[in-house]
Amino acid sequence: MHKTGRGQKGETMAALELEKEGMKIIARNIRSPAGEIDIVAIDGDILVFVEVKSWSSYSIEELEHAIDLKKQRRIIETAKYFLSSHREYNYMTLRFDVVFIGHKMGQTGEYTITHLESAFTEHI
Repeated sequence: MHKTGRGQKGETMAALELEKEGMKIIARNIRSPAGEIDIVAIDGDILVFVEVKSWSSYSIEELEHAIDLKKQRRIIETAKYFLSSHREYNYMTLRFDVVFIGHKMGQTGEYTITHLESAFTEHI
C-alpha cells in the first residue's frame, strides 16, 4: 500500500479506536504553516492532539524515535494555530498523544494499535 493510503487508513483506525475509548473526534488533518495534526479529540474536559504513526515494517521502539523534538515542536505550533481560530477550546486542559498502528508479526491484515497518552507535553 502507498504511504499516503496507509497513513489515511491508519488515521481512520486510530480515530475509531479513540472513539471506542470514549473520545469525541472534533477535527482531522489540521494544517498550519508549521505542520499538521492528524486528529483533534475531546476526552472529558481535555483537548487531545493526536499524532498517528502507521508503519508496517518497524517496531514500536523505532516508531517512538519518529516523534523527535522537531516533530513535537511542529505539532505544538499547529496546536497553537488551531486554538487561535477555535477559542471555544481555550479553557480546556491540553494533551498530546501518539497512536501507533502496526502489523502483527506473521499475520496478514492483523494490526496492533498502541495509544500513548501524554506522549509529550507543552505549556501553551
